[in-house]
Amino acid sequence: MKFERTLLALALLGFGANGWTQGWTPQRPVEIVVGFAPGGGNDRTARTLERILSANKIVATNVSVVNKPGGSTSIAYTYVSQRPGDAHILMVFGGTMLTNHLTGGSPLNYTDFTAIASLFNEYHVYMVSAASQIKTGKELTDRLKKDTRSVTTGVSAIGAPGHISTGLLYKAIGGNAKDLKIVAFKGSAEALTNVLGGHIELTPAPASVALPHVSSGQVRLVAVAAPKRLGGPFAAVPTWKEQGVDLVYGPWRAILAPKGLSAAQIAYWENALQKATETAEWKSELEKTLGVHDFATGAQFRKDLEKDYADTKAVLVDLGMAKQ
Repeated sequence: MKFERTLLALALLGFGANGWTQGWTPQRPVEIVVGFAPGGGNDRTARTLERILSANKIVATNVSVVNKPGGSTSIAYTYVSQRPGDAHILMVFGGTMLTNHLTGGSPLNYTDFTAIASLFNEYHVYMVSAASQIKTGKELTDRLKKDTRSVTTGVSAIGAPGHISTGLLYKAIGGNAKDLKIVAFKGSAEALTNVLGGHIELTPAPASVALPHVSSGQVRLVAVAAPKRLGGPFAAVPTWKEQGVDLVYGPWRAILAPKGLSAAQIAYWENALQKATETAEWKSELEKTLGVHDFATGAQFRKDLEKDYADTKAVLVDLGMAKQ
């Protein structure tokens, strides 16, 4: 009887003797929400998933990307949080959610949603215009040491990974991160546009954002916050460690859904996303953007989020931004 009850429970949750089955499937169009304007790293991740889920018929209904920039991503998070139990809504998220909560920018934390899966990590590169007088990472840090306010840095949002990585950089060279001159935009792509236009001097961003502009020769990469040099067009870019700065920093991309999903709905999306990340197109995308595969679900993913939250809090305390 105990064995029979176990089989019945698995069947109700959408599982069978051969593993996951379709105990639940989308019944209407699926939205992948992005908290930034089109063109940035989160947007690219969402649109890659959209193509793969649709083209490979992993999801039978229509899948679309919905951009909701503003409020340091709080507009998008609020939009998703207001749809409890709706498994037709997914969102690409990263460390911005943690920082928004820690800095008091939003009452919403990752615990207010259903954490579905982590996807990958990528390291920040530090970019200036090709016309900038700053040629190397050392020249940048020398400028910061001499006159912090002489370098205007553009980030996708206050407290976002770009802001944290800049703060970590300045702290690593002995400065007070609160002295940095920071300008927030609606996404990393907009920040980079302002670098190219000469309105600001520096922006840190994921390698995927920099890639097309590096190929065209419009920007100069002065450093990468990776443990070792990246490959491809970034192979000649030295790490911060090579330039005497102890800094390794790489934000991550993950997927959440509204709170209140059933076990069968969670299992459906875990399976669908795993299938998507096993496709040749996804692997090719990671190779092109120099992302590092890091797929995790369930208890492991929640444990990772708990650790990242604690680590982010420690950084924001140093920046004088933590209110939680």
